[in-house]
Amino acid sequence: MRSRCTLLCVALCLLVASFQAAQADGKNGRLDLYFIDVEGGAATLLVTPAGESVLIDSGYPDNMGRDRDRILKVVREVAKLDHIDHAVVSHWHMDHYGNHASITAEIPIRTFWDRGIPDTLSDDKQFPDRIALYRAASQNESRTLHAGDTFEMQGQKLPLKVRVLTGSREVVPNSGEPNPFASEHKAKAEDKSDNAASLSLLFELGKFRFLTCGDLTWNVEAQLVTPNNPVGKVDLFMVTHHGLGVSNNPVFVKAIDPVVDVMCNGPSKGGDPAVIATLRSCPSFQALYQLHRNLSAKAEQQAPAEFIANAGDTNDCQGTWVKASVAPDGESYTVQIGPDGAQRTFNTRGTSK
Repeated sequence: MRSRCTLLCVALCLLVASFQAAQADGKNGRLDLYFIDVEGGAATLLVTPAGESVLIDSGYPDNMGRDRDRILKVVREVAKLDHIDHAVVSHWHMDHYGNHASITAEIPIRTFWDRGIPDTLSDDKQFPDRIALYRAASQNESRTLHAGDTFEMQGQKLPLKVRVLTGSREVVPNSGEPNPFASEHKAKAEDKSDNAASLSLLFELGKFRFLTCGDLTWNVEAQLVTPNNPVGKVDLFMVTHHGLGVSNNPVFVKAIDPVVDVMCNGPSKGGDPAVIATLRSCPSFQALYQLHRNLSAKAEQQAPAEFIANAGDTNDCQGTWVKASVAPDGESYTVQIGPDGAQRTFNTRGTSK
């Protein structure tokens, strides 16, 4: 326990030191979140009010550098960054860490974070080769995140707080208010894949709360929020596991009751109509944004066309991103599709606006 606390203290000191050196990027103190289209993988870039950057996951490898280049375009041309401060791997599937090594060959990544590197991974026969590339990119110095870890990142008006809720199949203690939906949980067969080991991260700027859970699956979602809900309700939710039905347990989704959802699906991956129905059933639901139209689902089973970033198949895809931007006081946030999309404003829950 003492060694773990020491490690966390050292990590926090390094974070604070790097935050103090960071320069604001002209965002007027806003927290910006970019949901980058990596065709049904995941890559989310956060730029804090102090200009600190966090890249969570990095899409698929190969495909002639498609996902790598889309990420770098957002990092360099849209967010105007010349480095990435923190790169996080939610779990060890190639659509989530496939480009960490190739990105750091193009732009500096200062610190790598993950759930810990396993010796083997039954999910992926190529894991030894892929993890060797990651180890080389991180110089074998990636830092391990555990359920219950907390960080405070420097802001301008308010600090950005980060809490790790799950990791390596562990969850935070089951405190908080009773979950009124707990009795609805129906367990599924145990998920032995690395999806169930995903990191879940809760970001808070004032009253604003954003939750991303990687590919966390059904039973661990329920374990996190039953019988009590230590997460609370959130404003913005990155729909888990690309909107697949093996995740997004209604007991979990209804407990966190998100106002706005962003789904990082592909044209033929994720976007399950049953998951979308669950999101819409939440009392606080106002909007769902999809990175892709689900080509096999009916129009009424998914978000309206104006809330879908990419409408065609992979061959025609322009890789348009979705951006959320949080006001410096955390009282409101905007969401838009691409650089020229309509900007919609939402009030943070619990505010007087």
